[in-house]
Amino acid sequence: MLLPSRLALWLALLSTGSTLAQGLPAEAEAALARARLPASAITVLVVDADGKAAPRLAHRTGVPVNPASVAKLATTIAALDLLGPAFAWSTPVYVDGPVQGGTLQGNLYIRGQGDPKLVVERLWLLLRRVQGLGIRAIAGDIVLDHSAFETVAQDPGAFDGEPLRPYNAAPDALLLNFKSIVMTFSPDRNGQAAVHVEPPLAGVQLPASVATAAGDCGDWRAALKADFSDPLRIRLAGAYPQSCGERSWPVAYADPRGYAARAVAGLWLDMGGKLAGQVRDGRVPAQLKPAFEVQSPTLTEVVRDINKFSNNVMAQQLFLTLSLQRKGSGTLEGSRELLRQWWRERLDAEPPVFDNGSGLSREERITAAQLARLLQYAWASPLMPELVSSLPISGTDGTLRRTRGTVAGRAHLKTGSLRDVSGVAGYVDGASGRRYVLVAIANHANASGLRPVIEAMIDWTARDQ
Repeated sequence: MLLPSRLALWLALLSTGSTLAQGLPAEAEAALARARLPASAITVLVVDADGKAAPRLAHRTGVPVNPASVAKLATTIAALDLLGPAFAWSTPVYVDGPVQGGTLQGNLYIRGQGDPKLVVERLWLLLRRVQGLGIRAIAGDIVLDHSAFETVAQDPGAFDGEPLRPYNAAPDALLLNFKSIVMTFSPDRNGQAAVHVEPPLAGVQLPASVATAAGDCGDWRAALKADFSDPLRIRLAGAYPQSCGERSWPVAYADPRGYAARAVAGLWLDMGGKLAGQVRDGRVPAQLKPAFEVQSPTLTEVVRDINKFSNNVMAQQLFLTLSLQRKGSGTLEGSRELLRQWWRERLDAEPPVFDNGSGLSREERITAAQLARLLQYAWASPLMPELVSSLPISGTDGTLRRTRGTVAGRAHLKTGSLRDVSGVAGYVDGASGRRYVLVAIANHANASGLRPVIEAMIDWTARDQ
């Protein structure tokens, strides 16, 4: 927490939101002009990470803005603080009935508890554990319990027009493989490309192969002319360019509500299991005790995936997990209230406006001053190494791998973008050895042009001698 004297300095410096020290760097001003972004559309703040000095630059720092995925900073910092970096999700599995001659005489239950990374490989291992109990056939049903989270309605294409992107899936207490499939295309010498899909979905038809074509690889997905309109039959009316070699295409399943049941049934049968009943949704009977539980990767690993690659559904899973762990049920309002309380206690200030924890929202609002306070708190925290290592590195990896500039590798920044929103917030290493917090966010129809401004601001911040 900032000391009272420093807090008073902050309030005095930032309450007006005026530009301090020098104006925006000349290179940033020029980039703004090229992008047709007025200065009134951006908020910028550069200040010491340790909070011991006045900001080097402050422009409109008290104005609430939509942060897009920069909002994931609040979710991940609070989660590391509240849950601990070694926290892991568990998914319990229950057996209701005796096992006789390799057949479970009853139902198998799988209870979701928010694991954001229960991908196909780990689902396979879960089902292998079931077979390790001597179960090869199930006389009853496989019952999937999603009740730990409230149902969150979401239009997967509402924000970026990409409904087939797995990261746009809605959160789910039993989120399996991001409700997606991965189609792998492997061309041969006979004018065909084999099509392999993981996981196999029960009842869903997909061509075993597709014709190949000559020419450059180019936009090979468009060349396939895929039709996902019928969830039970995926069509490929085009051809696959031979020059592409082997490629994989992750796609969100067109019927997300039916995905989990089809994935579990398809994988169980593919592994040689038998099922007399069906895979259906339901709840675990109160008296049952788990036969075993499978553990997720640690929170530190999950936070890295969330921040490096700006994974929306993983961030929302984490957000709902906060209220599930503290209040017994994962709800949006429960997690919002928990984050507001955490903010007041840890940062001793009024919190921003939280929505779903991912930034995939038109409701979230935060100021540059609030973001800087959050990042300064994290910098002084024992959890600082876990957070910083999760952030994209400029010009190196994650969502900043294509960033240009003269000081590649000197900035760890969370990015954010929506239609009419673009920004970054994080840390920059100065040439002097000092560390700075940099926040730069634009809310404007031309916000997509902010990247050159950000690159200029990273370079200017790092050149502090």
